[in-house]
Amino acid sequence: MSRKRKSDQESVETTTSTETPAAVAEAPPAEAAADKPSFAESVGQKKYVAAPDPFPIAGDYAAGVYLFESKEDRQMAIKFGEGRPEDKPSQAVIDKMKEAGFRWNAADRIWAHPVRGESAMRTRIDAEQLFQEVAKMIRKEKGIEDGPAPSVPF
Repeated sequence: MSRKRKSDQESVETTTSTETPAAVAEAPPAEAAADKPSFAESVGQKKYVAAPDPFPIAGDYAAGVYLFESKEDRQMAIKFGEGRPEDKPSQAVIDKMKEAGFRWNAADRIWAHPVRGESAMRTRIDAEQLFQEVAKMIRKEKGIEDGPAPSVPF
């Protein structure tokens, strides 16, 4: 219920402070200010999220072929299946990989090609084209021509 003011009652007014806003707001303690950067400093800070390394570029899951790029190792890599001996591709695919300049890395179980500064973009493009060709060859060998094409994210 609302109350109405009668003329004989005192009016209830809210008092406003005549103090300046700086005096009303208390300054944070010096210890808290030392631990936390100022607003201007925190706005200027950018928090980068590291990308996974090696970074997956494309994959044909039906054929079991995957294309990666490792920024840390500066190389493009093609992996067949899980890298197990039974995932080894046919000799025709291996010859195609060697012809393109890829070399077998037994420690990581991948076919790798170094990425050098002056020809980095060309190496990436060639690796993606080789991935497409190799995936088609394996799909043909396995008889999976009806499925979707290998997925490339662009």
